[in-house]
Amino acid sequence: MLSAVVVPMMALMPFSPTLAKTAVAAKGRASVPVPSYQFIHDPSMIRQGTTWYLYSTGDPNGAVNGGDIQIRTSTNLRSWKLVGTVFSSIPAWITDRLGPIPNLWAPDISYFGGRYHLYYAASSFGSNHSLIALATSPTLDPHAKGYHWTDRGEVYASNSSDDYNAIDPALISGAGGSKWLVFGSFWSGIKLLALDAATGKPSSRAARLYSLAQAAPPDPEEGAYVVHHGRDYYLFVSRGTCCSGIGSTYEVIVGRSRSITGPYVDPRGRPMSAGGGMELLGSSRGMIGPGSGSVTTGPGGDLFDYHYYDAWNHGDPWLQVRRLLWTPSGWPVTGPPLVPVPGAPR
Repeated sequence: MLSAVVVPMMALMPFSPTLAKTAVAAKGRASVPVPSYQFIHDPSMIRQGTTWYLYSTGDPNGAVNGGDIQIRTSTNLRSWKLVGTVFSSIPAWITDRLGPIPNLWAPDISYFGGRYHLYYAASSFGSNHSLIALATSPTLDPHAKGYHWTDRGEVYASNSSDDYNAIDPALISGAGGSKWLVFGSFWSGIKLLALDAATGKPSSRAARLYSLAQAAPPDPEEGAYVVHHGRDYYLFVSRGTCCSGIGSTYEVIVGRSRSITGPYVDPRGRPMSAGGGMELLGSSRGMIGPGSGSVTTGPGGDLFDYHYYDAWNHGDPWLQVRRLLWTPSGWPVTGPPLVPVPGAPR
C-alpha cells in the first residue's frame, strides 16, 4: 500500500493569491464570489435545453460554500458563469465519516431514470480513506420549479485496509440500460462496479469489482471515464501527477474493449491492466497537465472536457473543451481547443 505522500487526483494544489482574494465566506446556497471564481478542476458537463451545466471540484480553500461542488452555466461552451454550489456546505455525514476536509472532489453528472445524478468524491489528502456519494435533482435549472439536490448518501467507500481508492467516480451506461461506475486513483488502479439502475447504487457492499487499468507502483492513474462508440467501449484515464500547477505531469491515455468489463487495450495490443494506453492529450500551447476528462455525446458530435494548468498565469486551473473525433480505425483524437489559454501573450 502506498504511503501518505501519494497525491490523489483531487488533492489540494498550489493556489494563487489572486484567486484567494476573490473568495468570500459562504452564507447560503447562492453565495458566490465576485468576480466569478476561477478555480475549475475535474469538470463534468451536460446540456439541458439550450444551457450547458458544468460541475467541478469545490474551492480548495473551503471559502465558497464550504468547499462544495461548484456549478457553472454557458450557452456557447466558451464563456462560463459561476451560479452556485450543489449544497450550501459539505454534508455533515461526510465530515462525520472522514473528519474535517476542505472540499468535495471530481463530480460526474448524468441523466437516467427521470432525474439527474451527480456522483462525487470525498477524501483526505494522500489517503484512501475515501467515499463516493450521490445527489439527484429533477432539473438542473436553479430557477425551475422542483429544483433541489437531494442527498442520497454513500455509494461506495474505501479504507486503509483496501488496495484501491474510492474517488473520481464516473457513470457508464451499458447494454440494455445497465449502469456501471468507474472509479479509482493510485493504489491498485482503476475499478468498475455494477449499479442498480433504479437506485444508482451497488446492490451490495460485496458487489464484484473489476480491475480495468493498472500500472507499476505508485500507479499514478486516475480520473477515468468510459464511453461507448461503435462496437467498442473506450476507457480514458489520466496518468501522471496532477495538482502541482505547471509541475503537473498529467496526460490522458485511452484503450478500448468489446466488453465494458475489459480487457482494454491500446492500438499496439498492450492491455491497460499492465500499463498500456495510447496518449490522447499531453501538455501543449501553455496547457500543462491536461486531465480528468469526460465525454459528452450528442447529435452535434462528441465533446471532451478537461482541466489544465495555465503556464502563463501562476499555473491556475482552467477548463478546456475540444471536439472528440474518431479515425477510420476507430480511435479517438481531439480537435483544437475551443478557447485560448487565458494567460497566453496576445
